[in-house]
Amino acid sequence: MTKTVEPRMLRGEIDVPPSKSMSHRALLAAALAEGTSVVSNLVYSDDIEATLSALNAFGIHTSKTDDSVKIVGNASLEVPLKPVDCRESGSTLRFIIPFAGLIGRPVVFDGCGELVRRPLDPYFDLFKKQGIAYRYDGRLPLEVTGKLSPGRFELPGNVSSQFISGLLFVLPLLSGDSEIRVTTALESQDYVDLTTWIMGYYGVKVDKIDNNVWKIQGRQTYRARDYRVEGDYSQAAFWIAAALMGDGLLLKDLEKDSTQGDKRILRIATDMGGKLEWEAAGLRVHGGRTNGAIVDASQCPDLVPIVATLAAVSEGTTRIINAGRLRIKESDRLKSISSELNKLGAKVTEEAEGLTIEGVKRLTGGQVNGWNDHRIVMSLVIAAIKCDKPVVIEGAEAVKKSYPHFFADISALGGLVR
Repeated sequence: MTKTVEPRMLRGEIDVPPSKSMSHRALLAAALAEGTSVVSNLVYSDDIEATLSALNAFGIHTSKTDDSVKIVGNASLEVPLKPVDCRESGSTLRFIIPFAGLIGRPVVFDGCGELVRRPLDPYFDLFKKQGIAYRYDGRLPLEVTGKLSPGRFELPGNVSSQFISGLLFVLPLLSGDSEIRVTTALESQDYVDLTTWIMGYYGVKVDKIDNNVWKIQGRQTYRARDYRVEGDYSQAAFWIAAALMGDGLLLKDLEKDSTQGDKRILRIATDMGGKLEWEAAGLRVHGGRTNGAIVDASQCPDLVPIVATLAAVSEGTTRIINAGRLRIKESDRLKSISSELNKLGAKVTEEAEGLTIEGVKRLTGGQVNGWNDHRIVMSLVIAAIKCDKPVVIEGAEAVKKSYPHFFADISALGGLVR
């Protein structure tokens, strides 16, 4: 799909879509709970559909309405009769692999796109220590055979926190107590906190000793509960940038006291000179000049593409640091966002672990590629606000991965997309 985005200011108010991170976690916890739960305020993006499909493969019954799913949970999982297709969802794959350790029979996991090559080594190291057999030829499919045993699990902290979360979901169901310990400084620790929060909501306790150690009592039971997913700060970041670059917007359905790690976008926007105010109706973001800043992306890597876009039209220099993990996302996001913004007239320098951005007043516009990456596509759409000519984006269908109605929302705010 090719989309042409005209340079236009966006105005009005927007209902921020539900958190994809919380949606994944709520669906998994509800699936392991005894009884029936309803998870509501869902958007059926490709990633969420991947998680629902994976749960169905393990024998979990789900039934969908327009924006909610009824889940009949059961911790006694069935053996999937065919490969568990995680599509292109890294969250789905890394969260669901430990489910195989509750069964002990061979389970095959598969996917497509860049997911087939995304690293899984932390699990392989644990499998060897646990005596779990696996077959893997450097890319999916992966076959796992063997049951997890309670005990001590060590993982590096400078890889995806999804490995920690995946283990956390299943360890309370084992026959004894376990401990997870990270051996290096933990990045994206807020995502682990989201996991333990949703587990607690569904009745399972995890004791966080410090930022490196979690103790998990065995023989626990998830309890079915209904849950409404809150608005997503990682998606709100696109609208915050659009508001700052234009005439301002009102963002609705965000939790002011949310524990989402990507809530850091509020601090980043403020540090860059943006004016944000909480009102009864939501978060008011005012348009106006923004300035360069130093942005540490270690705890909020998903924000980098849109922060780089905002920085490209901010006064002065912005340095985005500690962002090396972005090279193993849906695309190499340091390369993809710098390459495409530069095509639009930005001044972005790609560094080994980050970006240096010299702000300009206006961008030129032109033709760019979405790199099959939803966050790159959405960032380039927002960049059009400050362009002199239209932005033509090839591969714009990638937004379906997380935000399938993104272009409809752009149009509702006065944008013109062909």
